[in-house]
Amino acid sequence: MTVEELLARTAITDVLIRYAKGADRGDIELIAPAYHDDAIEDHGGTFLGPAADYLKGMAKVLPTAPRMTHMVTNIMVEVTGNTARAESYWLTFSRREGAEPFDSLTMARILDKFEDRGNGWKIAHRRLSWEWNHEMPLAESWGRGQIAPDPAKLVRGGKKPDDLAYSAWWGETA
Repeated sequence: MTVEELLARTAITDVLIRYAKGADRGDIELIAPAYHDDAIEDHGGTFLGPAADYLKGMAKVLPTAPRMTHMVTNIMVEVTGNTARAESYWLTFSRREGAEPFDSLTMARILDKFEDRGNGWKIAHRRLSWEWNHEMPLAESWGRGQIAPDPAKLVRGGKKPDDLAYSAWWGETA
């Protein structure tokens, strides 16, 4: 493997990780640069069309979406010149609110066609495959009190700009 291929794999992995952070923090500004302007998003039966249209919808949904945590694993990247194929596994925990709140654990695989058109590695075409889903009744007891006897004192994650990653302490603005 060449140094260029290693750099490409690192850059593509960074795009995927920033995308996951953007989804969790409700930060569309972290997600949007992942795509080329003419990219296609195929979200496995829930959306198919221009990524720009997908991003418009996500910009409305993500800032107020329930708690989510996306974990990107098993990232496999094959680079051929200025194109690459990336397959990654996405495990998502999400809190679903409503009359009967519940937690959802979902596994999906994402197949991306990346291109470097002179402005960095970006997604040209994305396809998502839903693998499985498990739903659980909401039971947030923080280890039945062993982790946190008083959960009200816990520092909790949040959406942009209320999350620690956007705080002056961390020094990050995006």
